[in-house]
Amino acid sequence: MKIVSRNEELLRDALSRIPQSSSKISLASCNKLIRFEDISAAAFKIQCGVQKTPCMYSRLSKQYGMDIYLKKEFLQYTGSVKERGVLYLLTSLPQDQQRKGVIVASDSNFSMAVAYHASELRIPVFVIMSTITSPARVKVCREYGAMVISYGTTAKDSQMHARRLAQENGYLYLEEEDSAVYLSGLGTVGLEVYEQVPKLDAVIFPAGGHCGLLAGSAAALKHLNPHISIIGVESESFPILQQSLKAGHPTEEQACNNHHFYGDVSGVCFGSNSLQLTGKLVDKVVAVREEDILISMLRLLEYERATVDAEGAIGLAALVAGKVPELKGKRVAVVICSGNLELHLLQQCIARALTLDNRVCRFSLVLSDCPGDVSKLLEILAREEARVLDIKQERTFVTSELFTVEVICTVETRDKIHTAQLRNALLERYPTTAWTER
Repeated sequence: MKIVSRNEELLRDALSRIPQSSSKISLASCNKLIRFEDISAAAFKIQCGVQKTPCMYSRLSKQYGMDIYLKKEFLQYTGSVKERGVLYLLTSLPQDQQRKGVIVASDSNFSMAVAYHASELRIPVFVIMSTITSPARVKVCREYGAMVISYGTTAKDSQMHARRLAQENGYLYLEEEDSAVYLSGLGTVGLEVYEQVPKLDAVIFPAGGHCGLLAGSAAALKHLNPHISIIGVESESFPILQQSLKAGHPTEEQACNNHHFYGDVSGVCFGSNSLQLTGKLVDKVVAVREEDILISMLRLLEYERATVDAEGAIGLAALVAGKVPELKGKRVAVVICSGNLELHLLQQCIARALTLDNRVCRFSLVLSDCPGDVSKLLEILAREEARVLDIKQERTFVTSELFTVEVICTVETRDKIHTAQLRNALLERYPTTAWTER
């Protein structure tokens, strides 16, 4: 593919001001400039090791007034786009280092990708996890072929232990950073999206603390077509990327209190390379609420049969929240980058999303404690086509008059309009009905 000089200069200019860094144990290629040829080389080298995931037209398009194409990176073997950068990084290691092995210290998608691909390449791989790590994550990494060691009660303890083991045994300590090799691997997503969806107007990526995918893919897409709008999406709870772009350097002022929900998108790990690329090539960074992410997860499960985590759903959340009205009527690709939602969170997330979407509601009312009164209530619910999920009767602690019963009912409805119809019907028959606000 011929390089357009204007875009090559754009990439070089974006990276020409990157300061040298020696604070991490990393690859020598960390300071190498990322070019379009690097991304193309990565795509060729990893094509047999990762999935070329589909970018499919979504049924959500009519609902949001634009042509939406979903790039389903959660279909990678480990459920994450991180495989692309990890595989290219591992295959770029010198052979003597491959023989010695690598070591990581986290329970992130990055660590799982390292565990799997290092094992496939027959590179000794060690994963240090804190003792509070989910047993499911430990099990998965062991099944991928890594030697998993539990150490310490915090992530910092695990990292210090991993660095010590690396120094003593000659392992290469890896952590997710923004070397040219890693960014080039992640940037192959941009190449595939451009190839799979002609006449694209915009591409939406997750951002936050891990913006390597956004930066690398922006480099590829802006080279191929500078008119494609690149949009990053992060959480309103910790707008790390927006703050860093404003400050001109990576900031760590805000920490995430809900790591298990937000996963990889919550941390601060990008460096100057990613930040400079993002500032130069990304057209817009927006922030969304946690409620929008949950509803986005629900939409993907219902319309696409895709079970994704917060990082995977956050791109679509920008459309759910109406943060990009300028894309109405346009052709838009959304990268669904991760599907590693832990099972114990799945039920909580879906239940909360249904409530936020006005499809599960709860109300209470007081009836006379006479035979048939509860049956009449159930008849109204049946007539209004509401599905009863739970119903309870309270007699002992009722503060109203004697011989009454408080009925607390949880029901499922079709949508917001159906909920409003049910509410009106109940208020007409029972004026004192109290609705539990979400």
